[in-house]
Amino acid sequence: MNLMTVEQISKFYGEKRIFENLSFGIETGDKIGVIGINGTGKSTLLKAIAGIEEVDRGKISRMRGLKTAYLPQTPVFERDECAIDYVLRTCAITDVTGESEAKTILTKIGIDDIYARCSELSGGQRKKIAIAAALIAPVDLLILDEPTNHIDTETIAFMEGMLKKTAKALLLVTHDRYFLDRVVNKTLELDGGRLYVYHGNYSQFLELKAQREDLEAANERKRQSFLRRELEWVKRGAKARTTKQKARLDRFEKVSMQQSPLKKQEVQLTGLSSRLGRKTIELRNISKDYDGKIVIKDFGYTVLKGDRIGIIGPNGSGKTTLLNIISGKTAPSSGSVEVGETVKIGFFSQESNDLDREQRVIDYIKETGSYIDTSEGKLSATKLLERFLFTDDMQYSPIGKLSGGEKRRLFLMKVLMSAPNILLLDEPTNDLDIETLRILEEYLEGFDGAVITVSHDRYFLDRTAQRIFSFEGEGKIKQYEGGYYAFEEARQEPVKEKSIKETVKRENTHKPRMSYKDKKEYESIESEITAIEEKIAAIDDEMRTCATNYSALTELTNEKEQLEKELEQKTERWLYLEELAQSFL
Repeated sequence: MNLMTVEQISKFYGEKRIFENLSFGIETGDKIGVIGINGTGKSTLLKAIAGIEEVDRGKISRMRGLKTAYLPQTPVFERDECAIDYVLRTCAITDVTGESEAKTILTKIGIDDIYARCSELSGGQRKKIAIAAALIAPVDLLILDEPTNHIDTETIAFMEGMLKKTAKALLLVTHDRYFLDRVVNKTLELDGGRLYVYHGNYSQFLELKAQREDLEAANERKRQSFLRRELEWVKRGAKARTTKQKARLDRFEKVSMQQSPLKKQEVQLTGLSSRLGRKTIELRNISKDYDGKIVIKDFGYTVLKGDRIGIIGPNGSGKTTLLNIISGKTAPSSGSVEVGETVKIGFFSQESNDLDREQRVIDYIKETGSYIDTSEGKLSATKLLERFLFTDDMQYSPIGKLSGGEKRRLFLMKVLMSAPNILLLDEPTNDLDIETLRILEEYLEGFDGAVITVSHDRYFLDRTAQRIFSFEGEGKIKQYEGGYYAFEEARQEPVKEKSIKETVKRENTHKPRMSYKDKKEYESIESEITAIEEKIAAIDDEMRTCATNYSALTELTNEKEQLEKELEQKTERWLYLEELAQSFL
């Protein structure tokens, strides 16, 4: 059933085009993720769909009686309103059953005191309350703007599970790539004012987008080749006397007027790290409490030059406090922090919202320097801003005109310009778009210094962390090796320990034998693996020939995924049989 049809809508702020001529539909069962670099109008599009903002051109047709709920990035609460009252009010709940459901969802999402005043809670807790209301709202379409910002991984995982099961249609903006992979079944990409629709989750979007760009590049090469040939013909003095010659000239004019594919906008992270000596930062038995509540207890660690540390824990557990102690912004209640003479800290904090709204973008950057020395040579502030996707007009505009994500990108640029050798990142994924995050991840791989990150973004932690500090209650910080999912597995190890020991014992007392069935399978499995690989290669060829047929591409992508799973299973089985066969040699 069609819930909504968006036809040729456009939005402008003054002379600035936000987006133009966007068209798509929302059907029952759709779970749509909207992605694009900061400033492309993702939040504006959601507000237009929710009916909060008017579009300048075009039409949005809604199903009669359509009920929608909208979760903004920063929820608004009434004065002295408590958690349960907010949920009851926004969901228009008046019955006992509904109130019981509201209390249950608040408890499950981590709000222990449902009668606490919202004004006295942290930003993360207020966001949880708003999410709880959105999840139980009796609506047909749920619209969520950055629902994963400022909340912990446990809440994100709970929300994932609820949204995967819900029958409500879903339209959301998020930078959380694992969330997009597990929840959405359709992806809308805003790029340069245009809209591209892909049927699939984030992984499928990446594949389909690459195919689209390859096709566009191939078509552009053909167009340029045609124009070169026709231009030579025109230069030879061909006259438009005959109908045939006139048609050829008309075709040349038509093809030459076609727009080439938009040049991809991409942030270029440029910075310079200074030399880091042998002595870095040493935390000696530090503790910290606020009004008798212990947030860090007896923690010690020496930061190593190449450290890649991820810090996780529930909202309000003390993660940012630990970064503030490391940076020297906050003193520990006990213990000491020793900092080496060569240490230069770059702190990408959550305080970028405190930027002076009246200050011009270029002046803010020039506070650090008009020029910066990089591995490529000396670059001006103007050139650096261009690399961070700030156009000439934006550079001389006040910071207040930037979107939330653009302000975060500007702040990140200034931090990197200071040439730090130890980077502290406090929730870097909040408000940064996926493209910038991907490039930041690549930048951090080559960063010649230590990186310590507080984040709830599981994908980002898997890409950038090699050690996890986990806040586990009562001020205790426990260390785990590896990224986020290595941490998850390590937490489950005690549960598995007994079964692992029993398995090892059985393997030591009973050596496996290769049965007749195993031998026959071993003889044929390699050819089966080859056949599957050939099928996958054939599908890849077929996908290239129908790059514009998104329906066919979706079917082929699903078929390829099944074959890849089968290939993985066959390969694992072959490894087992190979090991078994080798033991009898």
